[in-house]
Amino acid sequence: MLRDVKTNVRDGLLGFSAESGDGLHIKIGVSPVETDSPMIITSDMDADKIKNRLGLSPLADAVMDSVQWGAGRIICIPVAASSEGTVGEVKKEGKGTGNLTAKGAPTNAFPVIVEITAQGGLNTAAFRVSINGGYSFSDELTVPVTGTYEIEGTGLTIEFEEVSGEEQKAGSFVVGDRFSFETTAPTAANSDILTAFEKIKNLSYAFEFIHVVGASTLPLWQAVSEAQQELLTVYHKPAFVLLEAEFPESDASGELHDWALQMEADRRKMKNRDIQVCAAWGRMVRLDGTTQNINLAGAVAGRYAMTSVHKCIGQVSDTAGMGFSKGKLLELLPVCYDTTIIEILDVAGYLTFREYDGLTDFYVYHTKMMCPDGSDYRYAEDVRVLNKIIRETRKKALLLKNDDIDLDDIQGELEARAKFISEPLDKMVDHNEISDYETTVLPGHEESFLEDETLHIKIRYLSRGYIREVEIDLGRAAIGGE
Repeated sequence: MLRDVKTNVRDGLLGFSAESGDGLHIKIGVSPVETDSPMIITSDMDADKIKNRLGLSPLADAVMDSVQWGAGRIICIPVAASSEGTVGEVKKEGKGTGNLTAKGAPTNAFPVIVEITAQGGLNTAAFRVSINGGYSFSDELTVPVTGTYEIEGTGLTIEFEEVSGEEQKAGSFVVGDRFSFETTAPTAANSDILTAFEKIKNLSYAFEFIHVVGASTLPLWQAVSEAQQELLTVYHKPAFVLLEAEFPESDASGELHDWALQMEADRRKMKNRDIQVCAAWGRMVRLDGTTQNINLAGAVAGRYAMTSVHKCIGQVSDTAGMGFSKGKLLELLPVCYDTTIIEILDVAGYLTFREYDGLTDFYVYHTKMMCPDGSDYRYAEDVRVLNKIIRETRKKALLLKNDDIDLDDIQGELEARAKFISEPLDKMVDHNEISDYETTVLPGHEESFLEDETLHIKIRYLSRGYIREVEIDLGRAAIGGE
């Protein structure tokens, strides 16, 4: 080969970070969409596109909440409903003599309104329909000659019933007549949620946490806790799980207190630092413009997704940008969810919201985890940092598998490998995710190295500190004194 100019391109000199999974999360929720592969939703998708991809479903709603509050990319695992939603009683307002009934298996909770826009009977009268309580309506439609109309994408069918007799038919449906009813969302069985966790085991994405959409109780929390531990110990996927508590059945102050105490009792049966349960609800204006009463876990997931692992999403400073504007989050629910209830839930270990006198937004109070008593990892920011260290040091350690070392300098060789494994922690210090760290090759293993062929190292890191409370010593100063 003739000699010439050769160019060797060296990549990686700029130090761009490799994929770490920070903020990327998986959502498991009920959806009518059938797919064997996870679906990816990104923040550049509007509400209509999200609904088109995930159906009019609880999963789509939770995804919209997370996108609205900061998530850039979400991996979605749709789950088929095992219990169908229900259709409530149809209420009628107006002077028409006709009637309307509703049936089906609703794909979500819908406040449905049917308004008559032109008078007549079947094949003559006209109507429009809203599935979001009147926030938006369909185009005007003619009442079908059969009287049956399927509301697309909802699993619902409405049946117009005109009165008999030619003269009476014209008055069956009169302009201004209004029919309304509500549905409940379908739900998945605990076994369906655990089946979704099976799909995560071989998922190639690096991700940080899993959000299980929909109200749940202690049996699911315990089952998910076991599944999470298996992901960590067997499949080397450190991730915390965000779950949603059920809304209390009563808004009465005394009964709400009893409910909080029962929640406290349930919490005592959970001992997993990687499980978090959101016990906060609110009336929110969602990404699609509708106003609904929801568990705020979707919004919480959005905040985690946009925030560095060491940052608390309950930060109150103006620059942190963690507040939930009262123009979007209109109020916290139940309305009598006072400081006493918040304190019971917070001390027990649930994630709660609150407002502060003098501030205009709502805030996450504490990002409590369901850790064992005495744990060093009581808050999500503690767990997120820990899990990142596990993920990143494992990547480096895997590169040492079957590496050979010089037995004339075992200690020096092992210390060099330990330093290599610790490189991600240098970056975490640079990014202020941890304050400092120390890596040590454990002594006493040099002699046994040929037998067990194991590098034993110890990592101790100094986390960031967090101001949880402020105490001010205030008083008047005497002249010439303190």
